[in-house]
Amino acid sequence: MRIAKEDIDIKMEIPGAVIRQRTEFGDATGLGKISGEYFSLSAGVDTTPLFQGLDGDLCQCPHWGYVLSGQLTTTDANGTQETVNANDLFYWPPGHNVKVNSDAEIVMFSPQDEHSHVINHMIEKVKS
Repeated sequence: MRIAKEDIDIKMEIPGAVIRQRTEFGDATGLGKISGEYFSLSAGVDTTPLFQGLDGDLCQCPHWGYVLSGQLTTTDANGTQETVNANDLFYWPPGHNVKVNSDAEIVMFSPQDEHSHVINHMIEKVKS
């Protein structure tokens, strides 16, 4: 799920402050500790080969985040694609790959244990 900043309802606006809120933006029930992550990614990066060997050859960790710059496209197990752009909030449910369309900077929040498993898997793939 992605949502552009302009599409998030303004809940309060006063001089010097605009507060936007999107409720029900994913469910973190039972996910334990969350890690904050900052990714700098170059155009052309594709996680497909890095996720081989994970369940379904996909990242099975949910992520909530914000695109600071650039553009990325996720593909799920059914082949459904979704593109996120600069200034979009996003929620990537479990079961996805990511391709970077243009140099990107993103901030993500992920279940710590689950995403550490995925990151460690990618580190091992790069070593091989």
